[in-house]
Amino acid sequence: MAQPQTDDHPKALSPALASMTLLVAAVIVHDKATNRVVLLQRSQNAKFAQGMWDLPVGKSEPGEPITETAVRELYEETGLTVKPESLKVAHIIHGAWGVEAPNGFLTVVFVAHEWSGEPENREPRKHAQVRWVHADAIPEEFVETTASALHRYLTGGPQVSLDGWD
Repeated sequence: MAQPQTDDHPKALSPALASMTLLVAAVIVHDKATNRVVLLQRSQNAKFAQGMWDLPVGKSEPGEPITETAVRELYEETGLTVKPESLKVAHIIHGAWGVEAPNGFLTVVFVAHEWSGEPENREPRKHAQVRWVHADAIPEEFVETTASALHRYLTGGPQVSLDGWD
């Protein structure tokens, strides 16, 4: 439904739903002092990538700013709390297709160097475990797109990756 025109906002057009790209946030919690990151392992009940390792990641809710998505998903999955203003963009993933995104997805991967709490598995039906992993010992059984983003962040590589585009 279109929004009425105001002095602040021009009249919004109806969204082209058939071309909508799913918006996703992921968070690299990086303890620079110990060179560890927080990872989760997907459970056998996960919607995709069962048993694979991943970053804390999740979909935006309608009308939710991407930084709030990152903060919410990180807390829901790991119990860690970060302030939206402390997040820095580490990487962007633009995927042509995803399991829940037939029209593509855009994942903004943030890094947080400040947090409160200790990692815990707050979604045991979705995740087998949540824990610190040394940056030199990242498991090979990792979701490809977020593994690439994590590796590129850790090595100072390119900040944008395209997945599934010809």
